[in-house]
Amino acid sequence: MNAPAALAAAPALPLIQTFADLSEGQRLAMKQIARHDEAVVPKIEFTKPATIFTSPERFSLEQEHLFRARAVPLAISALVAEPGTAMGHDALGIPLIISRDKQGQVHVFLNACQHKGAKLLETCDPVKAGRMTCPYHAWSFGLDGKLLAAARAETFINLDKTARNLAELPAREHGGIIWVMLDRHAEPDFSPLVPELADDLEALDLPRMHVYGRKRFEIAANWKLVLEPFLEGYHVQRLHAQTVGPMFADVPNVVDLLGPTIRQLSGKANFTPEDLDIEGENVHKTVTTVYNMFPNCVVITSPWYISVMLLQPRSVDHTTVEYHMLTRSKPDNPKAEELYARSYEMILNVFGNEDFRAAEISQAGLSTGALDTCVYSGLEASIATYYGVLDSYLP
Repeated sequence: MNAPAALAAAPALPLIQTFADLSEGQRLAMKQIARHDEAVVPKIEFTKPATIFTSPERFSLEQEHLFRARAVPLAISALVAEPGTAMGHDALGIPLIISRDKQGQVHVFLNACQHKGAKLLETCDPVKAGRMTCPYHAWSFGLDGKLLAAARAETFINLDKTARNLAELPAREHGGIIWVMLDRHAEPDFSPLVPELADDLEALDLPRMHVYGRKRFEIAANWKLVLEPFLEGYHVQRLHAQTVGPMFADVPNVVDLLGPTIRQLSGKANFTPEDLDIEGENVHKTVTTVYNMFPNCVVITSPWYISVMLLQPRSVDHTTVEYHMLTRSKPDNPKAEELYARSYEMILNVFGNEDFRAAEISQAGLSTGALDTCVYSGLEASIATYYGVLDSYLP
C-alpha cells in the first residue's frame, strides 16, 4: 500500500547519491571492494544445530534475551515524519502506538486505554490526529500519552488523571529507525545505537526519504531463516537466477561490524574500483550496501530506492515482515512513477516469491528432523559473524 499523502510533504532530496555524498566509513569500506577476478573466496568450517530454527525453547530464550532485554528496531521514522502523527503497531504480537507529538518527539506506548485497556488505535496506518480517543468510553489522550479528558469525570471519586497516562516504553530515533525497549520494566539498553551506524544512515538520507510503498508478509518460517538470505551472497546467482542474480558477482562481500550491526558491501557484476572515481556517478548503481541491524532489521540500497525490512518473530515457525520501499522523493511525473512502480513490483516478487519462499521450504524440511546441523560455506561467512553476535547475548 502506498504511504498516505500527508507523509509526503518532506522536501525532495537530490535524485541520486554520489560516492562523495557518503559517510567516511562507507567510502573507506567501498575502497576495499576488490576486482571480481582478484577476489578471494574464503573457506570456512561452520555449522549450527538445526534446532535453533525449530525448538520452542530456543525461541523463548531469544525472546527473553534478544527482544526483551535491549532495544530493538521497531519502525522507520518516515512513517510518522510529521508532528501530530500516530499509528498502531502489532507486528511483534504486542499492541503498540507510535506517535510524534506536536513538538516533534517520538513516543512508543502500549496500545491500551488506562480505563479498561481497550486499544486506542486499531489501524496500523499513520493518521494525523490532535488526540487519541478510546472507542469504548471516549477517554482521550494526547500524542505525548497524557490523559486529556475522561467522559463524565464527575462520576469518579478521586480520579487522578496524571496517574492514568498511557504506559510508555523507552524509545529513541537513530538514523531514521525507531528503536524501543519492549519490556518497560527492564533497564533501558540502547548500546546497539553506535554513532557509526547513525552516520551511515544519515548519509543515505534514510530519515528524510519518502515512503513509496509498504507491504506486510506473513511467513511460515523461523525469523532467522528469513534473515539469513540477507547475510550472504551464496544464494543470489542460484535462487535469483531468473531475476536479479545476473546483476551480481559470485564473490564475497566486504564486511564490517558497527556495534552489533553487520554492514556488507558488494560491487555489482560489472564493478571495477575505478567506478568509484567517476564524478557524478550514482554510487548505488555500482555498489550495493546491506545493513543487518541487530537483531531484526535489514536495510538494502538500490540505485533508485532503499528497502527496509523489519522482521518480527511471532512464533518458532512464524515471522511477520514489514517491508518498506523508500525513494528519494515522491514521484512527481509519469516517468518517475513508472520507474518506482516497476521497481516496487520487482522487489516484492524477488523477496516474496524467492527469498521468503526459500525460508518457508527450509523450515518445512528442517521440521522433519532430517538434519542435525546446517552447514555454511565461505560465501556465507557473514552468517557465522551474525551468530557469533547473537550467541554472545544468550546465556
